[in-house]
Parts: sequence; C-alpha cells; structure tokens
Amino acid sequence: MTRRELLLGLPGLGLAARLPTVAAARNLPNILYILCDDLGWSDSTLYGTTKLYETPNIEKLAARGVLFTQAYSAGPMCSPTRGSIMSGLWPERTGLTEANGHVEEVRLKAEPRASSAPWQRYVLPLPATRMDTAYYTMGKAFRDAGYRTAHFGKWHLGREPYDPLHQGFTSDIPHSYQCCQPGRYLAPWKWAEGVTYDTGSPGEYVDDRMANEAIRFMTENRNETFYCNVWFYATHGGPQTTPELREKYRKKIETLPADYPQRNPETAGLVELLDRAVGKLMRAVDDLGIADRTIIVFFSDNGGWCWPSGQPMPMTSNAPLRSGKSSVYEGGTRVPLAFIWPGRTKPGSRTDAIFNSLDSYPTLLAMAGLKPKPGVKLDGINQVPAILDKGAPRDTNFCFVPYPGRDYAGPGAWVRKGDWKLIRFFCGNPDQSDRFELYNLRADIGETKDLAKQQPRILAELSALLEKHFEQTHAVLPIKNPKYDPKAKPPQQTAMLLSPE
Repeated sequence: MTRRELLLGLPGLGLAARLPTVAAARNLPNILYILCDDLGWSDSTLYGTTKLYETPNIEKLAARGVLFTQAYSAGPMCSPTRGSIMSGLWPERTGLTEANGHVEEVRLKAEPRASSAPWQRYVLPLPATRMDTAYYTMGKAFRDAGYRTAHFGKWHLGREPYDPLHQGFTSDIPHSYQCCQPGRYLAPWKWAEGVTYDTGSPGEYVDDRMANEAIRFMTENRNETFYCNVWFYATHGGPQTTPELREKYRKKIETLPADYPQRNPETAGLVELLDRAVGKLMRAVDDLGIADRTIIVFFSDNGGWCWPSGQPMPMTSNAPLRSGKSSVYEGGTRVPLAFIWPGRTKPGSRTDAIFNSLDSYPTLLAMAGLKPKPGVKLDGINQVPAILDKGAPRDTNFCFVPYPGRDYAGPGAWVRKGDWKLIRFFCGNPDQSDRFELYNLRADIGETKDLAKQQPRILAELSALLEKHFEQTHAVLPIKNPKYDPKAKPPQQTAMLLSPE
C-alpha cells in the first residue's frame, strides 16, 4: 500500500470523501481522541501522585475541561480496551479479552477449551484475535455521519482486513498491526513485516511523527469536520528515551527518597516525550483556529507496567493503586481521563463519576448531537451528564481478565457497585473452587483490606451481579481443569510468571 493510499483511504470511497461537507454544514464538532499506551493513573501529574514525572502539557489539556478521577479501561491490556472503545461493547461480549490483535491466527469470537496442563487448576478460554468487521464501529458511525475519519498510531485490533481502513477510517498511518512501538521509539524504526511506512530520520521520536501526521490531517480538514484518533505508542515498555532525558531523570531520582517507587529514568524520559507530543497537538488545534469546535479526549488503554521484565527496575509504579497492567486490581485498569468540550465543560473541573472505556462511543455520539444507528447494540453508557456535572450515569462496572496476571493472582473478574469492588478468582482455591476478595475503594483505594468474610451480604449481592453480567454478555469463562494434579509442577519459567506456588 502506497503512502497516497494510506492518506486517501481505500479505493471506492468517493461518496464518503464528499460526505464531510454535510457534517460541516450541520456544524458538528470535531473529535480528537488521544489514547496513550500503558499510561498508568500515577504516570502523570494529573492526580498529584508522582514526584518524578513531568507532564505540563497534559495538565494544560486537562485544565481546559473535566478530569475523571475514577475512569477505567475495559481491560488491563491494550486490545480489550481498544476494542471496547471502537465497538462500545464489553470485551467479554466480543471475545477480545487479551492483547493478541497482532497474531497471525484469525479468531472472531472466544472459544472454550477442554483441558489444560496438569499443574493448572483452570482451563482458559481461547480469546478472539480480531475485532470482527461486522461490528458497526465508532469509526463507521462518524464516517457515515459525514465526518472525515483518520487513525494515527497503534491499532492492535487485527491485521488486514481488520485494520482501521476496514473499520470506518479513510486514512490510517502507519498502517501497522504491531502490538507496541516499532522496534524502538527513536528512529530508525523497525516496522512489522509487510508494513511500508518509512523508518524515520535518525533519532526521530515515533509519537512526534504520529502527532505531525495528525496535524497534517487536521490542517487539510480544518474547514471540514473530522474524527481523528491519535493513539500513541508511549509508554509501552522498553528503555527508549533520549540520552539527555535519561540523564535528567537519573539526577532527579537521586533527590527522591531511596524507597520512592517510581525510579526508572527511561520511563520518566518517555513520559516527557509523550507530553511533548500532546503539547504539539494542542498547539496545532489552537493555531488552526478550531479549538472552539473540537472535542478532545485524553485517555489510556490500561494501567502502568510495574513488573521488572528483565530490566534492573520496574517501568513504573501505580501507587497508591495496587498492582498494574494485566492485573484485576485497580492499578491494572484505573487510568487518566479528561474530556474537553468547548463551551460546555467547566475548565479545571473534576468528577468522581465512574467511566468505562466502552462509554466513549455513545458519549461522543451524544456530544456531537448524533444518535446510535438503529439496531446497533451498545453496552456503553452516555456519560454526558457526568461530563456536565449533572449526575453519574454508571453505578456498576465490570472487568473480565481470563488469563493469569503478572502478580500471580490468576484469571479473574471483578464487579464494582458504588464504593464496593468484588474480585472473583476462577479456580483460585486449592480445591478448584472460586476465591473472592472484597474491598471498599472509598476507604481503601490500595485494596489492602479484604472484607469478604466480614461482609457476606455484599459479597453475595455483587457475586449475583457478576454472574448475571456473564450471562448477558455470553462470556466464555475459565473452567475447572479435569486433568488437574495438585502434585504436578509447572515449567520453571512459567512458574516464575504465573504460579503463586
């Protein structure tokens, strides 16, 4: 595929290319959706939880609108959340429950397995590996409403023909199915096999390029109406910052207490580079004169990666939240979120309303004055009342994690209702029965005090909600392993990563 094809989209979309005039004539707002990768709740200065990272541009962005303090990604890994944003559906409904949109195998729905290795108590389902093009995505909804649509950066919801160009976007750069940064953040980049996008100028930061490509798109369409995804690669793991920033933060870390949990200069430098790219986008919106008619979303696909992964120290810490990416605990899915709605949101405001990534679809449609297409099912909730400080539409939230987390917790799921959060660990007990933990997040944001035994009534109520949710979404759950042998031992590497024993 040539660069021109990437910019113009698929052949045969001449009618769609003329439609944006309709959207412009209707005076619909632009949508700029900024999504970060693995940016945890404490990986910016938005919530006053870091002494290391510096994110002045992200702070300025959030100050233009409303900041959510209790926003969640639909899963603690990237593909589930990205699929939920695009489809407006729970990952357990689509089957997209793992970060596997880059694999070769095509599976459009989750499937059960019969058995597993003898050392495992559970049998995990086979997840979907693609977002089925049968879904009427948010990209298709805005395209059909007359918007010019474009996607820049990470996708991770499937290779062709499940790429952005087949999911409602008429432009897609770099048109890559990779699961993370292209080999490295600083050019020369190494794209996946078959991707023809250029390798960059030596030392060029990939998210700077994505921001520049998005700015070019916004410039070309400043007199039209557009929906633009800028889904950055940062801060997906790896020592990838510049020497100057590495040294800057190495010195800053020396001034922090010896036990301070955020101590990785590579991550700190990468966060600053991300913040720089965000600032570039915001200045472009202002310079193009479209700030007063552009809705901006700033979000992350899951919590920060707080495991060593062969490095001298973890990438980050999500403290005061427990655990991080891949986990059922708060550090896995509570993430930063800000909405800027010119003329509607109160600058510098905050809300404690619970938000889930799948709420993005119905919420942005409502903000644009559009209605969901008749017959299209959306699990997401319209969050306009929360954005305008007129109520909290979501009082119940769910998360399904059918794979073992890096914190040895095992496959699980959770339901939150009000301040109470119940976690169910599938086959978590030695006899293969499920294990439960219960927390009051208002009193215990770090999930340190399990109240399951003290609050049996609340446990039963939330457990019933979770079971009903599984039934309604047709979730394929982990099951007891009929071949389980308590005396069997896992391979050494697997034991280190997945087994608590």
